Amino acid sequence: MDTENTSGTIISSEKVRGTNVYSPAGEKLGSVEALMIDKISGRVRYAVMEFGGFLGMGTDVYPLPWDALKYSTEEGGYMVSLTKEQLDGAPRYNRDDSPEYSDEYGRKVYDYYNVPWL
Repeated sequence: MDTENTSGTIISSEKVRGTNVYSPAGEKLGSVEALMIDKISGRVRYAVMEFGGFLGMGTDVYPLPWDALKYSTEEGGYMVSLTKEQLDGAPRYNRDDSPEYSDEYGRKVYDYYNVPWL
């Protein structure tokens, strides 16, 4: 990840895209495709992680609660308490079929990852 033009803990969303996401064991799970931001509060709600497929084909995307990710300077990416096996049952969608990010959908995602709903 290119950290040029960042200060302390602040980073541009365009620099977050493509950042790897790792399991606690250091296994790469995927990479950040996008950030979903609440228009009213301005708070990042989700990091949308792409996982699976080959060369972008057959790739699913997984909304992860932003609070479930912790940045690791050692890995140069985000750590999440999740294994590849746990992704099998995780909320996901095809990159061409974005869901409506309603409160009901958000609760489902946050519940799956045991993160308190806002």
